[in-house]
Amino acid sequence: MAANLTFDHIGLVVDDLETAAAFFTCLGFTREDLGDARGAWMDRVVGLDDAVAEIVLVSAPDGTGHIELTKFRSPTLPHEPHELPSHAYGLRHIAYRVADVNAVVATARELGYDLVGDVSDYQELFRLAYVRGPEGLILELTEALQPEPIR
Repeated sequence: MAANLTFDHIGLVVDDLETAAAFFTCLGFTREDLGDARGAWMDRVVGLDDAVAEIVLVSAPDGTGHIELTKFRSPTLPHEPHELPSHAYGLRHIAYRVADVNAVVATARELGYDLVGDVSDYQELFRLAYVRGPEGLILELTEALQPEPIR
């Protein structure tokens, strides 16, 4: 029996919630403050004692691709390295399609963020770029260079 699955969101734990949220909103995402999460149910879900987290949801302008940004106020965790290489194990990047990669890269640079590598075309199909955001987050930008096929 196949499960009825629908993608809902991806969750990212961040240290500086405001900087992470601002990175996305300045690139065109919408923001929804979900407030604090705490209590026995939270402890059971995340497997921690006395967990307190502040949560912000950012979404693509079309309402898809939700990212839950979470800042744990308690318990505290020592800082980890922020700028892992592109081939490190674990979640490495989040990808979004954009109308103009170069324009979004220019906006990111105005905000003080830069590329992991270069803007590059894959054959004549896509233009791609990896932008390194706050706390080492890598945001892949993908621009279709060919019209989308009619379905």
